[in-house]
Amino acid sequence: MATSLKFGTSGLRGLSTDLAGSEARRYAAAFARYSGGRGPIFVGRDLRASSPRIAADVISAISALGINIVNYGELPTPALALAAMANEAPAVMVTGSHIPADRNGLKFYLPTGEIDKDDEAGIVAQLGEAPVGDVEVRVDETALASYRDRYLHALPHRALAGWRVGVWQHSSVARDLIADVVEGFGAEAVALGRSDTFIPVDTEAVSEDMATELAGWVHAHQLDALVSTDGDADRPLIVDDSGALIRGDAIGILTARFVGADVVVTPVTSNSSIEGMGAFRKVVRTRVGSPYVIAGMAEAGGGEVVVGFEANGGVLLGSDVAIGGVSIARLPTRDALLPILAVLGAARAAETTLSALTQTLPQRFARSGRLENVPPEQSARLIARLETDAAGFLAPQGRIASRSSIDGPRFELASGEVIHYRPSGNAPELRCYTEASTAERADELLAWGLKAAEAVVR
Repeated sequence: MATSLKFGTSGLRGLSTDLAGSEARRYAAAFARYSGGRGPIFVGRDLRASSPRIAADVISAISALGINIVNYGELPTPALALAAMANEAPAVMVTGSHIPADRNGLKFYLPTGEIDKDDEAGIVAQLGEAPVGDVEVRVDETALASYRDRYLHALPHRALAGWRVGVWQHSSVARDLIADVVEGFGAEAVALGRSDTFIPVDTEAVSEDMATELAGWVHAHQLDALVSTDGDADRPLIVDDSGALIRGDAIGILTARFVGADVVVTPVTSNSSIEGMGAFRKVVRTRVGSPYVIAGMAEAGGGEVVVGFEANGGVLLGSDVAIGGVSIARLPTRDALLPILAVLGAARAAETTLSALTQTLPQRFARSGRLENVPPEQSARLIARLETDAAGFLAPQGRIASRSSIDGPRFELASGEVIHYRPSGNAPELRCYTEASTAERADELLAWGLKAAEAVVR
């Protein structure tokens, strides 16, 4: 029987109607067997309408195998990961992250951290029956508390005093946590846009209408910053005091600099100015997806501060870091709270605004967008066209100077501008990334790139 379920760059994803019920139980049981068949196994979920049902299916299947469950209920993905790695326990997070509300997923963690591609194959090999257990497990809130405590001393006492920080709450599972944390550092938290209906927020592709609304909130409420996350709170969103969105890779650079990184590991889609900054001893480029960033961090070696980040802003710690004399333990999975605090803290430490802080970075402008409802076979048409006639396809924008295929066809033009296409690994989408020396030109390239691609794939 055909199904939408498949492993992508961040776990098993698909239509919630395909995942709920027997398939959720089958995959949960397969993961339990693959991880050793011992307990406990930790389970958490986001705020999607389908997540409670799917989490109940996961708990039912694992319990039917005689394995103990710790149910952490609604909490950020990095909070569940932190608890799992601290206790050397496997974990399952029920989340679809930023993908549309009719979809959902399962993100698996072994005691050592996120699963990799070999682990995915191992889980699939264990697929079998869909066991059913009759058990109800009370919610344990200690993982959420430990995650909050992790950042109690990430900034100096009352470091944010005097600032008004908007918190776009929407349906982020961290919406109350973020407000509590920024208030704990002395800021006035202004809650905005809380929703009882799930809103899929992709921090890497904020719509023009949404960006305009966020900027409007900044100005209307006289905010020094506006912060948020995607649905499961492993990708940050930050808007500066002028109402401008800070790109995820800029957030990653600022965070890496704030924590004193020696080595930065980031996908090819992150801004190409990172290498030229001179702020880091080494920059490692990978394919898109946290498993690849984690593998790159693992290869970086010991004795150095290793930080990974993605163009969506999620930051991964490949080593312990010291901030203000306080040690924060490594957490090799995407996290949104650290970069939010790092960027706000960096501005306050420099006694400047967020908009002025971002001006300290090389002014290389990057943009990204996507075509939705583009199945892989349609994306393949564009890839095939670029393999046979990239020069002709890109001729309206200039001559190709170089190309790479680390993760999708990426072209640097003779002008130094970049156009990069990449089919999404976890949704029916085709993404386009551009870079230029001005914001206007990067926007122009993106608009052209999406229109040109659509003419091929539709």
